[in-house]
Amino acid sequence: MKYRLAIFDLDGTVLNTLDDLAAAANAALEMHGFPRHSVEDVRRFVGNGVAKLIRRAVPEGTSDEECARVLADFKAYYRDHVNVHTRPYDGIPELLAALKRAGVRVGINSNKFDAALQSLCRIHFDGLYDCAVGESEITPRKPDPTAARRIMEGLGVAPEETIYIGDSGVDLETARNAGTDCAWVSWGFRRHEEMQAYEIRRAFDSVDALQAFLLEGARR
Repeated sequence: MKYRLAIFDLDGTVLNTLDDLAAAANAALEMHGFPRHSVEDVRRFVGNGVAKLIRRAVPEGTSDEECARVLADFKAYYRDHVNVHTRPYDGIPELLAALKRAGVRVGINSNKFDAALQSLCRIHFDGLYDCAVGESEITPRKPDPTAARRIMEGLGVAPEETIYIGDSGVDLETARNAGTDCAWVSWGFRRHEEMQAYEIRRAFDSVDALQAFLLEGARR
């Protein structure tokens, strides 16, 4: 099948943002006298938006009001330190460029709050994507398909011509809810053993393998 649009998750799929997310979470926790977490802990906390990240990171029994204050401090810190250690995974810029050359549109969709998403996309992928949509007041978190549908509608591509690519169960659920094909990648924030509950039809362990699959489809 020829895909006309590939929608990529951001964190754990095209960008390794984990160290900066962990640093921001720990900075916010320390501001409120809460214990720090390891990067491995934060890896398990991410995937459902930063509000969920903070709720998982604060001690059990923390009030909603205190969580909101920690979240606000996290966002303020992260805005100023969004790109300290963050880098594209090896081969991702080249993959996006190859898709563009092949005439495949590129979307990026994340549960990261939209301002941070837009900033990181401009820094790392300027000219390599067509549309990026993050969480906002008008765009619910994945697996709600609103953002994916906005990308498809904005680019004039139907769900059956689209593939959604991500590293988590949330991404697989988003693809299902949006009516698109999906692919899971193993280099991100979720391990093979953490995905046992999901039916994965297309799994890729390298960017090269993903690129070969997507470009083969684009040539048909």
